[in-house]
Amino acid sequence: MSALTPFHADIKSILAQARNQARSAVNAAMVEAYWLIGQRIVQEEQQGQHKAQYGTRLMEELSIALTADFGKGFSYANLYNFRQFYRVFPEHEILYTLCRELSWSHLRLIIRADSPKAIGYYCKETREQGWTVRQLERHIKAKSYQRLLSSQVEASPNATARATHLDFIKDPYVLEFLQLPQAGQLKERALEQAIIDELQKFLLELGKGFSFVARQMRISTETSHFFIDLVFYNYLLKCFVIIDLKTGELRHQDIGQMDMYVRMFDDLKRGEDDNPTIGIILCDSKDETVVKYSVIQENQQLFASKYQRILPTEAEFIAEIEREKRLIGGFDNEPLSAEPDNNTP
Repeated sequence: MSALTPFHADIKSILAQARNQARSAVNAAMVEAYWLIGQRIVQEEQQGQHKAQYGTRLMEELSIALTADFGKGFSYANLYNFRQFYRVFPEHEILYTLCRELSWSHLRLIIRADSPKAIGYYCKETREQGWTVRQLERHIKAKSYQRLLSSQVEASPNATARATHLDFIKDPYVLEFLQLPQAGQLKERALEQAIIDELQKFLLELGKGFSFVARQMRISTETSHFFIDLVFYNYLLKCFVIIDLKTGELRHQDIGQMDMYVRMFDDLKRGEDDNPTIGIILCDSKDETVVKYSVIQENQQLFASKYQRILPTEAEFIAEIEREKRLIGGFDNEPLSAEPDNNTP
């Protein structure tokens, strides 16, 4: 087989680009068609005197007719999704942005989020971060939006930087992809190695803007050497983020140690153009009394977050997030609900 020449490479590039554009055009056309179907269903339903019963019968009959004419893809559940799609995005102007940037597979997941703000968050993050359908599904199941909310407190005038950082820091972090034992004491080195083995997934769980720098980075003074478990850089915050892993309960000594690490890292490793370093203590559990009366409360650079070994149920997630909000106090967020997903027929 002859080597690929620049001429052949150019032709292949033209064809590949054309195919991508064709796929994008087909996706945009189908997404718009599904929205228009949803719009028409809602308009027809509004003419019925008994909306619930009429709507169910209407979609059942429509499903039979469309399946006979067009084949698979028009089940009652799919028609319900089309209707929900229109209800979530009733403005036609927004539709064109969604058509260009998100596939129907993405949108079908996003419209089932439990609040308009969550829907907006998942749309924005999927576009900006290029999440695959599988990645988006995990973020929704792992309640990424709610976990960010649970970390956010009402910022005081002197806490602007901390409030900004909270847009990037979750509590808890969910590490089910590490396949850690569900119970029992875990060695910190084992946790660290598991993270390194699944680094790509861990970066996805950390959130946007993170890149890996080093593990067990040594920082040295004239008299001592210290080793930081994990070091990352966030190009959006323009700062280093250092993580100290704790497989037991958070202690006040751990907070003091991280405070020292952050100060040393700023002094020895931080560049002139870098913002102040952020330190995250990632622990198995924490006593909020320790957190409340420690330097974390006033320090804009220190955070303590728990990690969970398995993906909790929705009810467990909500209970944990609400517990964090009650313990820390000062929250002004929308309430969470453990009610079943009303978007599913």
